Parts: sequence; C-alpha cells; structure tokens
Amino acid sequence: MHKIKVAIVGVGNCASSLIQGIHYYQDKDPQDAIGLMHWDIGGYGPSDIEVVSAFDIDARKVGHDVSEAIFARPNCTTVFCRDVPKSGVMVQMGRILDGFSDHMRDYDKKRTFLRSDEPEPDASDVVRVLRESGAEILLNYLPVGSEEAACFYAECALDAGVGFINNIPVFIASNPDWARRFEERGLPIVGDDIKAQLGATITHRVLTDLFRKRGVKLERTYQLNTGGNTDFLNMLNLNRLASKKVSKTESVQSVTAERMEDDNIHIGPSDYVPWQNDNKVCFIRMEGKLFGDVPMNLELRLSVEDSPNSAGVVIDAIRCCKLALERGTGGVLYGPSSYFCKHPPRQVTDDEAFRSTEEFIADNIADNNQKEPNEVPYPGGREREPTLAEG
Repeated sequence: MHKIKVAIVGVGNCASSLIQGIHYYQDKDPQDAIGLMHWDIGGYGPSDIEVVSAFDIDARKVGHDVSEAIFARPNCTTVFCRDVPKSGVMVQMGRILDGFSDHMRDYDKKRTFLRSDEPEPDASDVVRVLRESGAEILLNYLPVGSEEAACFYAECALDAGVGFINNIPVFIASNPDWARRFEERGLPIVGDDIKAQLGATITHRVLTDLFRKRGVKLERTYQLNTGGNTDFLNMLNLNRLASKKVSKTESVQSVTAERMEDDNIHIGPSDYVPWQNDNKVCFIRMEGKLFGDVPMNLELRLSVEDSPNSAGVVIDAIRCCKLALERGTGGVLYGPSSYFCKHPPRQVTDDEAFRSTEEFIADNIADNNQKEPNEVPYPGGREREPTLAEG
C-alpha cells in the first residue's frame, strides 16, 4: 500500500516520539507489538506513515534533517529508538506569530527555544511546501496558547488541500466555522487537544464515569500536573492557559452525573519542575459520598513520559484521517475526535467514543461517519452548557 504522507508543525518532544515510534514498530511482529491500540487500521500499519515536510523555529532544528532535529535541544523526551535513518527531509523555518512565548526568550538555552535567523515564510510558501512534498495530512504540534499560529496553519491546510490533526487546545475542529470550511473542502479534521494513551485526563474521566455508574456523589475534585518539558515551561505564562484549562475541565465535566460548580473542580497544569524533563506527574483527588451519605475520598498519583503517551494516540488519528481521505469524507471525524481528543466538537462517554471509532474504522457508519455520535446525557434532560469554543 502507499505511504501516509504527513507534514509536521513543531518538531518538539511529541513529534520526536511519533517519529521514533514509526521506526520502532517497523520490524515488530504484530503479535508482540506493545503499546498500540491498533496495529492495523484500514490496511495501514504504524510504519506506513512517512514524514515528508516539517516546520519549526528553533535554530538547532531548522535546516537539519528531521532524523537529527527530533533529538536536538530543547527536546528531552525518552529515546526509545535511536536508530532513526536519515529522511532527506529538512526542517523548514516556520511562521512564529504567537507560537513563541516571550518569557522563554532569555531562559536557560538548553531548555528553551533558540530562534532561527531564517526568514519566516508567508502562507503561500507553506502551501507550496505542503503541495510539493506530497503531504496528505498536516499535524499541529505548536505550543499551548498558539492561537494565531494554529489558525495560520489550519488555513494553509485548507489552501493546500490536506487533512488536519489539531493536537493542541486551540479550538479548530470544535469551532463550527472551521469545521464547516473543512467539510466544504472535502478535507477531514481531527481535534482538538490530543488525549494521551493513558494520561491524566483519560484516567480522571474513567474514574469520574465510575463514580457516576456506581451511584457515588462526586462533590469535589482536582487534577494537578507537573512536568519539566518546554510545554510546561511555556505554560508558566498563564495568559496562554485559558483554552487548555477549558479543554481539560470540559473533558471531565462531560462525564459527571451532574455538572459540577466551578469552585468544586480544578483541572489544569500546575507547575514546571525542570529536572522532571518529559516526565509528567499527575495528582488526582476525588471527594464524594457513598450509600447513606457516608463520605469517601480517592487519591491517585500517575507518572508517565508525556510525549510517547500522546504519540500512541496520534499514530491512530493519522491512519483514521487517511481512511477519511480515501473515502472522500470531509469535515470533522466525530468518532475519532471524541476518542482521541480532550475537546472534540461533541463530548461523549469513552465507551461511545470507542464504539464510534471502531465503527468508523470498519466503515460501518452510513454516509462515512458524518452522523454525529450521541452527546453525553445530563440528568433530567438538561442541555450541556456550551464550551468557550461554541460560545
């Protein structure tokens, strides 16, 4: 079968883990391949993905082969596949806009960005690179808070005629105007804000759903996260955190028995700890009442390598996006978006998201998955409150 040709915006830790994974699984036997939700999606295995173009703004990456750039500073994720062969694909200078937070300009140069002196491209330059490289899907790996830059690259994807996977909490797929434009162009989009394979948000959602199903009244909960990668460093600027907090909070709120008061739920990145590097530590506390109004509480500590945790999901999102391209399906892929992302256009339970995604992969949904999955029901038939993206 043909390769799935992808372009990447932001050659950071997440891109590094994805590209390492593409080569790590190349010689694996499907029966022995650990860490994948699907070995085969529509006839495509993990190693059928090929990076054909990439953009970044760091001088240590721009102008270098992708195989070298993924190991360059400030990347600090676990190296589980060092033998990534030369690709012949050079990282191109990207458009900066708000993709760089000023507070990182004078930080320790080992851990922050070193801006390239290469001239920034305009939209026509990016579109030309995408077309000439043969890219079919553009992956957005920009830092949290990159609203302008994310919209710039989404526009480039539309102009170049490629699918779009929005891995960050800027609301593109969950914005009706953007969703409509991708549908009109017949281009698939998956988003927003990738949900880790087994991370803080999916764990918190599963536990919250368990409370609901077992009749436990959830009264208060928090999720605190620390990490030492550039994502956490970037988020020290609280002005860049608004959409991230909405994304993570709505993901948990959507599976509660009844919507919680804002003062009783706190979910979001908490602090930057340099020596943690790409290790993310999550603390979850949940307080509630059991039978007879008897109080209980649960505390959990989760430690994961942040970037491989996301790559295990993106590798499936790419292949689902490719299936949509082959089927001529444009617009939001509702099942994959709800299963793979924290802030899809419609929040559903994880069971429903899993079922919808499996049906999409098997092509069992009429009109190619354009039917929206059922929303999570709220008690008493109450409508879900709109998120920031939906107004």
